Amino acid sequence: MQHVPTHIPVLLKEVVEYLGIRPGMKILDATAGLGGHIKGMLEAAGGQAEVLGLDRDREALEEAGRRLAAYGDRVRLVRTRYSRFPAALAEAGWEKVDAALVDAGMSSLQLDDPERGFGFLTDGPLDMRMGAEDGGESAEGLVNLASFARLREIIRNYGEDPQAGRIARAIVAAREKAAITTTGRLAEVVAAAYPAKWRAMARQHPATRTFQALRMAVNDELKELEAFLAAVPEYLATGGRVAVISFHSLEDRLVKRAFRLEATDCLCPREQVVCVCGHKARLAILTKKPVMAGEEEVAANPRARSAKLRVARRLPDAAEATDAER
Repeated sequence: MQHVPTHIPVLLKEVVEYLGIRPGMKILDATAGLGGHIKGMLEAAGGQAEVLGLDRDREALEEAGRRLAAYGDRVRLVRTRYSRFPAALAEAGWEKVDAALVDAGMSSLQLDDPERGFGFLTDGPLDMRMGAEDGGESAEGLVNLASFARLREIIRNYGEDPQAGRIARAIVAAREKAAITTTGRLAEVVAAAYPAKWRAMARQHPATRTFQALRMAVNDELKELEAFLAAVPEYLATGGRVAVISFHSLEDRLVKRAFRLEATDCLCPREQVVCVCGHKARLAILTKKPVMAGEEEVAANPRARSAKLRVARRLPDAAEATDAER
């Protein structure tokens, strides 16, 4: 019997409210996953909206397709990286969208399947690729071939682990004896690298941050998010909104910085008396601080604890603003 993963979309109520979901909208869910947010948004629109859902994970899209089948051709699902959403919009014949969503977290399908190699609670092959059929370096390749310096940098920067040097050194020493090929073996190596006092005081498994860091590196997650944030204002209809849910401080800082940049007119240095950059604000920030899950949602879905939602609205272009003033 095939395992059907449970799936609770994070901050769904807040996403629906901040995006202003209503009938007639064109909606881009750039990280469709198992379709939880799409289903919630369509329900809020009374089934009278069109959604383009993207994901790199074929299994996730297949499951999403089954869950959203009742909506027929109102939902179009495309397997692609979300940084490539402009091409998907063009193929769908969409010039602009009224709402865009990115949920940068992992889907239940990926986390709960030991064969995917994202977690270590159950031993499995060390993979971590969201779109394994596309090829690319797996976590196994990274762990066994990357230099000490690169491993340390990945674990320090993406995992923000103060023991990055010790962990990288332990990985290099372990792989010299035998290749590290499973999640369980990697978790053992990382845990052993931690000082005993740190292990005793840790609120989570010592390998948690290392696994997160390797996953982010394998899937180039920060560059994906950067590319999306840079491109999305151009594809939002006037008044359209973009919402991003992040789970990592580095991701949240990227979103905050990108929104702030697009909400600012002149980007010239302060000492520049006359503006020469010509930059005009394209977004208005709707969330001064990130929106986070309440106690009730966290109790029902512990994964929501670290979720942060930021939202911005597309401003009129200069020509549109001038026409409106006439």
